[in-house]
Amino acid sequence: MAARNSNSRVPIGRKIDPLLPYSIMSEKTKKPRLRMRSLLGHCHYRRVLTWLLAAGFLVTLVFVKSRNSGYNVGGYLSKGSRTQAPIATATVVNSNGETVVMLTGDMDGDGKLETVPEDEYVTDDEKKERLEQLQKMPWLKFPHLDGYFHGLRTIVSKVNLQPEYPNTTDKAPLPSPAMSDHVPKPQRYSPYDHGSDVKTCYLDAKKTVPAPDLYAYNGVPQHMPDPGIGSFKLLGIRDDICFDRFSRYGPYGLGYSRAHGGLDTGLDTESVGSETVWAETGKIDYTEVNWAEAQDACYQANIHRFPQVDASTGELQNNGKKGRIAVVIRTYTGFKWTELAVLNFRALINELSLKSGGEYQVHFLMQVRNIDEPIWSDKWTVQRIINDNVPAEFRGLVSLWSEPQMRLMYPGRFGETIENPSGADIHGIYRSAHFPLQVFALQHPEYAHFWNWEMDMRYLGSYYEFFDRLGKWAAKQPRTLLWERSARYYIPAFHGSWENFTDTVQKDTIASGRAPIFGPLSFEGKAQLRHDEWGQTMMPASCGVDADRSKCGVGEEADIITLNPLFDTEQSGWVFSDDATGYKTPPPRRCAIITASRLSRRLLMAMHEEVWRFHHTAFSEMFPPTVALHHGMKGVFAPHPVFLDRAWYPFSEIDAAFNAGRDHSTSGPGSPFDQLNEHNHKGTSWYFNSEFAGLLWRRWLGYAQMDGRGRGGGRANEGRERGGKTEELDTTSSGRLCMRGVLVHPIKFEHPSEKP
Repeated sequence: MAARNSNSRVPIGRKIDPLLPYSIMSEKTKKPRLRMRSLLGHCHYRRVLTWLLAAGFLVTLVFVKSRNSGYNVGGYLSKGSRTQAPIATATVVNSNGETVVMLTGDMDGDGKLETVPEDEYVTDDEKKERLEQLQKMPWLKFPHLDGYFHGLRTIVSKVNLQPEYPNTTDKAPLPSPAMSDHVPKPQRYSPYDHGSDVKTCYLDAKKTVPAPDLYAYNGVPQHMPDPGIGSFKLLGIRDDICFDRFSRYGPYGLGYSRAHGGLDTGLDTESVGSETVWAETGKIDYTEVNWAEAQDACYQANIHRFPQVDASTGELQNNGKKGRIAVVIRTYTGFKWTELAVLNFRALINELSLKSGGEYQVHFLMQVRNIDEPIWSDKWTVQRIINDNVPAEFRGLVSLWSEPQMRLMYPGRFGETIENPSGADIHGIYRSAHFPLQVFALQHPEYAHFWNWEMDMRYLGSYYEFFDRLGKWAAKQPRTLLWERSARYYIPAFHGSWENFTDTVQKDTIASGRAPIFGPLSFEGKAQLRHDEWGQTMMPASCGVDADRSKCGVGEEADIITLNPLFDTEQSGWVFSDDATGYKTPPPRRCAIITASRLSRRLLMAMHEEVWRFHHTAFSEMFPPTVALHHGMKGVFAPHPVFLDRAWYPFSEIDAAFNAGRDHSTSGPGSPFDQLNEHNHKGTSWYFNSEFAGLLWRRWLGYAQMDGRGRGGGRANEGRERGGKTEELDTTSSGRLCMRGVLVHPIKFEHPSEKP
C-alpha cells in the first residue's frame, strides 16, 4: 500500500433513477371535462365504453368482497385528448397463486385516481407486454406511497404519527395531512454518550473552531411510512426525529457560498428557515480544513481512551479499553468529486471521528487504474496521483493500491475456480476487492475493526448513531442460531416482534432437519490456519461445553456485520455463487450482497492467510462471510431500516418475495438474490439495483425528479416531474422533505446537472 491515504461491482443491467409519488398538483395539470359526443361517435370508443361498464361492474363485485384485491398500476389517455380515459382492469396471479384484479390507474397525493398522458390508446400487443411485465414483477401492482414526500409543515410528534405504511386500518395512499402555518426550527442533535474523559476536537490547528453539531427536528412528517424491512427501535436508532437537507448538511457548507467558506451548493433550492443551523456557529469556513491533521490531533487528545500496539508483538494490547475502528472508503483514480460528495464525507469524518473523540478514523483506499504507475517506487508519483484525483482537504487520508501490487502481495498459482462468470482476473477489483483491504489491515495494526465503505452510499442521519448502534446491537446477539437468523430479512409487519421472529427461525430450522451452524465447520480441503495449529479457538468462553447456550456470544464483538442477509449461495441463482478458487472441493459458502460491512482484524488476518498461504479466495461479497463461517467466527446481519416505495399488501407478500428461499430464508433455491428475483429490490431504499434510493435522495436534496408513476405500474424516469424549488415554495406545499435516518444506495448522481 502506498502513502497515506475499489470500486464496487457494477452489476449487469443496473438502472439509475427513480420512482416517486404525487403531492400537490399545479393548475396546468388539470384536465378538461370529457366530451361525450366525441367519445360515442367513434366505434373504437364505443367498444371501450362498453368494456368499461362491464369491467366496472366486475371490479365493484371484487371490491365488495375484499378491500385488498385492488391495486393501481397506471392510466391511459386517448390520442389528442387531455380528458380522462376509461379506467381498465387487469388480472394477474401473485406469488401466492391468488388471482388479483387491478385498476390501471394510480393515486395522486389526495387519494384520487390520476392518469398519465399518452399519445394514443395502448395497443393489444402493448397490453400483452405490460401484463407479462406485471406477472414477472408483481410488485408493480402495489400503489405508490406518498408519505415520504410530505414536508416540514406537516411534522408531528411520534405519538401522533399515523404511518401511511405498514398500516392495518387504512389503505395507502392516505390523504394529504394538515399543514402548519409555520416552519419548525431544528435543534442540535447529539447521539453520543460520552464521559468526562472525552476531549473536544477541532477543525483547525489553533483549536478555535470546534467540530460542529448536526441538527434535527423533533417529530416526523405526518404519514411518514415505517420501514417495510428492518427496524429503528430494534437497533436503538431514534425514529422520533427527522433531518432536512440543511439540518443535516448546513453545518458542513450546504446553503452558503464559497466566499463564506461554503460550496455554492444548495443555493438553488428552497431554504426557508435554514439560517437556524448557523445561528450559534456562524457559517464555518472550510477553505483551509485539513481532515488528516484534524483527525490525528483528535486522536492524540484522546489517546488515553484507546489500546495501543504492543511494540514487542506488533499487536493491540488487550487491556479492556475501547478498540478503534477504521472506516475505509474505496475509491479509484478518475472518480468525479462533486460538491455534494464533499459534503457527505465532511459529515462522515466529523461525526464518526471528531465528534466521537477519535473512536473512528476515516481513510480513502484509492485504486490506481494505470498499472504502469510506480506507486511503491516514487513518493512524488504518489503525491501527483493523489493531487490529481482528490480534493485538497482529503488528500492526507489517502492510501494507494494497484493490481500489480496485489500480484506482488499474493503471488503464485491459485488453482481451479469452480466458475468465473465475469471472466475477470483473480487480482482485480471486481473479484477480489478484499485483497487491498487485507493489506491495509496488515499495515494498520492500531485498528480492531474496519468498516468497508463505498463512495455511492449516503445516510440521512448521524453516521455515528448508525455505526455505533449497529456495533452495539451485534455484540448483544447470542451465537445460537445466529447464522440462521442472519440469513433472513426481518419484516416487522409480518413477523411481529423480534422475539417472535427468533422463535419462527428456530421452528423453521427444526422443521428443516438441518443441523444449525455452531462453531467452526469441518469439510474436505478446509485450511488449517495458524490459530488452529496453535490450538486457539475463535469461540468465546461464554460458549464453553458447560455454558448456557442462550448466553453464548452475548457481549462478544462481531467479526463481520453485514447490511444484507448472509445467505447460502449454493443453488441460490446468484450470478457469482460458484466463484470460489483454490479449494479441493466446493466449500460451504455464505455471501452478503453489497460489500459494505464491518470486519474484525482477526477475520481480515484469517482471510489474508487463506490467500497467501493456501491460495483460497472467492468473489468479493462472498469471501469475508465464507471465511468467518469456516473458522467459527461471529457473523451478524444487522436488520437496519429499509423503506419500500409502494404499499405491499398483504404483508405476507414482502416475506414471499424477500424470504422465498430454503426454509423461509434468503438461501438456496428461491433466493431474492437470484438474477430472476432481484427486481424485487428496485423499489427499496438499499440495494445495488434500487430505483427508489436515488429518487428519494434527490427529492430530499430539493431537486425535481420524474415521479416514476405511470402506465403498467410506473418505473424509473416515467411519469411527471415533481418536487424542486418551485413546488416546495408553493403556498400549497408542505415544504422541503424531512427524513428519518436511513441508508440509501446506490447514489450515482445528485445534482440534476450530473445526470448521465
